[in-house]
Amino acid sequence: MTLADGSGRDGRVHGTSDGSRSGGGGGNGASERPRPPTGGPRPRYRLVRRVAGGALGVMLLLAGVGGVAAWQEYQHLSEGLPTVDGLRTYQPPVMSRLYSGDDQIMAELAAERRIFVPYSAIPERVRSAFLAAEDQKFFTHGGVDPLAIIRAGLTDVMMRGTKHRPIGASTITQQVARIMLLGSNAVSMERKAKEALLAMRLEQTLSKQQILEIYLNEIYLGDGAYGIGAAAQTYFNKPLDQLDNAEAAFLGALPKSPTNYNPVRFPQAATGRRNWVLERMAELHVISPEEARAAEQEPLIPSSFTRPGPVPGSEWFSEEVRRELIEHYGVSSTMEGGLSVHTSMDSHLQQVAANALHEGLMRYDRAHGGWRGPVTHLDGVDPHGDWANALARVGAPASMLTTWRLAVVLSATTGQVGWLEGTAPAIPHTGELPARDRSWMRAGKGIATGDVVMVEPMADSNGVALRQVPRVEGALTTIDVRTGRVLAMVGGWSFRASQFNRVTQAARQPGSSFKPFVYLAAMEQGISPSQKFDDSPVSYGEWHPNNYEKDFWGPTMLHDALRESRNLVTIRLAAQIGMKSVADMAQKLDLVHSMPLVLPAALGAVETTVMREAGAYATIAAGGHLVAPTLIDDIKDRNGNVIWRAPGLQLRPAAAAGETQTPAPAPDDGPVLEDTRPQVVSADSAYQVVTMMRDVIRRGTGVRAGAGIDRPIAGKTGTSQDFNDAWFAGFSPDLVTVVWVGFDTPQSLGRNETGGVIAGPIWNEVMKAALADRPRLDFRTPPGMRLAQYNTGMGMAIDAFKPDQQPGISIDMGAGAIGTLTAADTGAENMPDSESDMATMPGHGPVGNGVPGTGGQPAAAPSAASTPSGGDIGMGGLY
Repeated sequence: MTLADGSGRDGRVHGTSDGSRSGGGGGNGASERPRPPTGGPRPRYRLVRRVAGGALGVMLLLAGVGGVAAWQEYQHLSEGLPTVDGLRTYQPPVMSRLYSGDDQIMAELAAERRIFVPYSAIPERVRSAFLAAEDQKFFTHGGVDPLAIIRAGLTDVMMRGTKHRPIGASTITQQVARIMLLGSNAVSMERKAKEALLAMRLEQTLSKQQILEIYLNEIYLGDGAYGIGAAAQTYFNKPLDQLDNAEAAFLGALPKSPTNYNPVRFPQAATGRRNWVLERMAELHVISPEEARAAEQEPLIPSSFTRPGPVPGSEWFSEEVRRELIEHYGVSSTMEGGLSVHTSMDSHLQQVAANALHEGLMRYDRAHGGWRGPVTHLDGVDPHGDWANALARVGAPASMLTTWRLAVVLSATTGQVGWLEGTAPAIPHTGELPARDRSWMRAGKGIATGDVVMVEPMADSNGVALRQVPRVEGALTTIDVRTGRVLAMVGGWSFRASQFNRVTQAARQPGSSFKPFVYLAAMEQGISPSQKFDDSPVSYGEWHPNNYEKDFWGPTMLHDALRESRNLVTIRLAAQIGMKSVADMAQKLDLVHSMPLVLPAALGAVETTVMREAGAYATIAAGGHLVAPTLIDDIKDRNGNVIWRAPGLQLRPAAAAGETQTPAPAPDDGPVLEDTRPQVVSADSAYQVVTMMRDVIRRGTGVRAGAGIDRPIAGKTGTSQDFNDAWFAGFSPDLVTVVWVGFDTPQSLGRNETGGVIAGPIWNEVMKAALADRPRLDFRTPPGMRLAQYNTGMGMAIDAFKPDQQPGISIDMGAGAIGTLTAADTGAENMPDSESDMATMPGHGPVGNGVPGTGGQPAAAPSAASTPSGGDIGMGGLY
């Protein structure tokens, strides 16, 4: 090829390895290699390729490093993540409910108020409302919505520097992961990353339906409501399946901010958010546009919801049940386990018992204390002015009963007072205090215009009665003899003022109400009710016990001694049978855990509770079968399975019961009622004590307790040392009621203030109401026992006698243990001679709250034929 310059070359330059040019005639041209050019153009894009290659290498390096870092961070996050497997068997914390014996809801026990609703029972409109507001793509995403995250991130970047809270992009699955597994609401990237990881794991573990069920039952929706079931009840007082579109949309509006969309505090904001949810539901074709517009026109008016319980007066009962549940099942199961607890409480009788105790304590307080002054005082009160607003700002004392009202004295001269009824708005009322109340006030701290006092409006008139919270306390319980079911229990004056339950928690001396157990121990040893013991002075060291009346009857049959609560006979009886027998009897009946083997204990110088004494008396009434008081009939778990049932009487199939019976019942017989309670005392001995105690109420120290009751009843009064405790314990064939009155810090109730005088009338009122709607029952006479009427020397009596005993016969029992006892055996060397002497002993101040007339001279000793004194004394016990 010839070039234009005629050289015949193509313009390529060949050179040697050292770069010199080769000539045409020098050397062998075939042996020379062509040399690369030293000039001319380079290959195209080489620089670009080198830069791209370098950048790619750097990127691969960064990607590798980033991948390693990401893997390490993933490992770090994963190590601290909780497992999601537990949600397969998800059981939300559900409140437990207590029911009374007539199936009223007494109370709800809950750390979080929640009503669980399974997915299948959640209405479609409710599910759709939440999905429209919170997660429209719930059924299509895998736990995380990337587009929502990007959108939220861009919005947060654009609004940086403002006080705007970062926008969230959490799906419902992520919210479940946060609520159920993380338990943290902190705003951080780490938390969001953990939330996303858990959400994806949840989607792999649970179905969409399970995730939505957990979410709708766990989420807090304001006003103490957790989950949609409780929220529907709280805001609309409806079950979930009765909500309309507008109400469902409102619930769906709440997760964003339950506080800011509260319909009571912020009705406009709540309505606007609800309408937004309705529009979203229409856009998603859940409801039609017409339905959305119609729902938007509905006013958002929440219905007032009163949470169930407590049944009036049931607070003592409910709290005692709560304590028992926590003791046996723990706090978590009790407050979050969804237990259904059916109790034995009789709602009507509980209210009667509370009212009777209140009346009895007020009656005592009125008789033993003057007017202690107003709650507070308002200055410048004008009867024709705006006294209502001033009164509305005064807080009521915690111990004020719910039927009482705070009232301001508008005129001290006429006794005109004004009070308020109702709330929002309260309605002013006026009335006049009775003349007797005004006189009582003037005799005490006085009365002045502007005084704020407590009054009780009278239902049968426009008047009001002056009220004052008593300082004395009391307690009572009523139980079923056959089953031990506690029908009523009042632990004190006011549960709001003090939750200390004096029925179960206060250990007090029973005084002479302990004596029947001494007599029961004697009957078990074969001693007859007509056996005589000497009622005469006796001394043990420095202890010189005496009778309440400070007189002596000489040889006295046990029937008369129990009827009139003769201390000296009881002491001699206890010495005869031995205090070990008495202590064993008290422990068998679960009256006490243990007791000292000293004679004052026979007069009630031990400690027990009202509930224990009720169970012991019920054991006597039940013919010697041990009665254990129970407050709970049965307990069911959240699935309706019975996990506990009260022991005692049980129904057995006839065939099974017949295995131990002779003859066996016929195959077609129905179930048989079996009494599985242990027989701790013979039925014969128990019946003998029952018969003697019937005369205590008929014509003995318990006359006031039996007034107006025409049913077979039996009982015993009790007064402890220093008149500190007043008791009455008594029963019919099917019910036992025990009443106690005293001060929390032991002090004298006042001279001659005995159990028959103070506690007996309260017992009477409760038992009248309890027996009113029950059939008349007689005490069952055990086979072989003989009822006989005989003359005790102090009148005719009816007693029960065992086959080997003769009515009216007293045998010579010898000196017994009387002659061997010393002061050490009594444990009471420094006891006063009698209860009447206690108030004047050194170290004892005047009794009766300082009221004139309560600390007078001892009463004159009545003759044997005198009318019932209504008094008895248990000398001894703890000071």
